[in-house]
Amino acid sequence: MGTTLSGLDQLWRQQKHQCPHLGSLEPALLPPEKPLTEWPLPKLISLFLPEFPIRPPQGQQQLKVLGFVAKGSFGTVLKVLDCGLGALLAVKVVPKVEVLQQDSLRQCKEEVSIQRQIRHPFVSGLGGSWQGQRHLFTMYNYYSTGDLHSLWTTIGCFSEVTIRLFAAELALGVGYLHDLGIVHRDLKMENILLDERGHLKLTDFGLSRHLPQGGRAYTICGTLQYMAFSRVVSGTRSNHFMNASWSIDWLIQSQLLAAPEVLSGGPYNHVVDWWSLGILLFALAAGEFPLQAEKDHVAMLSSVTHCDYAVPASLSQGLSLLLQELLCHNPFHRLRYLYHFQVHPFFRGMAFDPELLQKQPVSFVLEARAALPAPVEAVQFHDFDCDLMSLSTYPYPA
Repeated sequence: MGTTLSGLDQLWRQQKHQCPHLGSLEPALLPPEKPLTEWPLPKLISLFLPEFPIRPPQGQQQLKVLGFVAKGSFGTVLKVLDCGLGALLAVKVVPKVEVLQQDSLRQCKEEVSIQRQIRHPFVSGLGGSWQGQRHLFTMYNYYSTGDLHSLWTTIGCFSEVTIRLFAAELALGVGYLHDLGIVHRDLKMENILLDERGHLKLTDFGLSRHLPQGGRAYTICGTLQYMAFSRVVSGTRSNHFMNASWSIDWLIQSQLLAAPEVLSGGPYNHVVDWWSLGILLFALAAGEFPLQAEKDHVAMLSSVTHCDYAVPASLSQGLSLLLQELLCHNPFHRLRYLYHFQVHPFFRGMAFDPELLQKQPVSFVLEARAALPAPVEAVQFHDFDCDLMSLSTYPYPA
């Protein structure tokens, strides 16, 4: 119950009635769902408890849809306005039938469970989660500056000053997750958002899991691999720097960032996130990934195993050393703890304190954003129409 983004086809009809020629695209108010008063609760409701609670009618918020952030085969993310708070939010809408068909109920619930634990300046937390009759809803802060991948594809190589700052912020965020017993498993540029001051926010815990210190996992396969593939190949995303569609590049980057022990089927642990960070920092510094993507995991494993990762000669000795220590094939020898970063030559003189790191805005990011035209919100309602038509099989708000 509560505020839902259901009945989207009715929402579009309401919008079209108000604006028959789409001349003025005022945001449409989201209709509430019918109260779920049956007892015992239907299985399609009880399956998703307690991670996705049923909201009471009196507690519902007034949300207005402003446009799309992303849409794909495993849910749609909408930009919404909380009328009560006057705050911009992002709400992900996932059909329950998709979760059950892809056998991802456990992972879906774990994603919410993980994000409820998180309180960190460089990691995006959860604003709330609930369920309707047919959809799951998760709410997050909305960041208008875009994501790191969009900035990278626009700018190219980053300066070492910027890389040092971003590496420190990510090291603090990843170290925090590991201390909580969480392995992210999908650390890549498009999963790193930029806030209004240009600082980083690690997000998207769809492939994350709880893994106690000393524990071992064995593979990202089956449902998890399918989720990553389907979101990448079938999805499209409106970003704030390029306004480009997603493509197979997203899957390629997922492959490129996978550690050797993941590609080989495990066992692996939290150290895989540090490998991914190394690939990410290499790309920021060199303007390209250290190796080419292959057609499958077996070929990719062979490429990773036999690649020497030639670090560009233009990089400083400290950064070159950091990349070599992160991109170590043997996970037992890989740089893996936050204190390794704190005493590393590349970070000499840098205080690993979130408040100090965030004290100044990242002018490089803000200047890049200011140099590009602002996205036109009105255009996004045309896409909204297409998406709603695809949901016309659900005649009632759910």
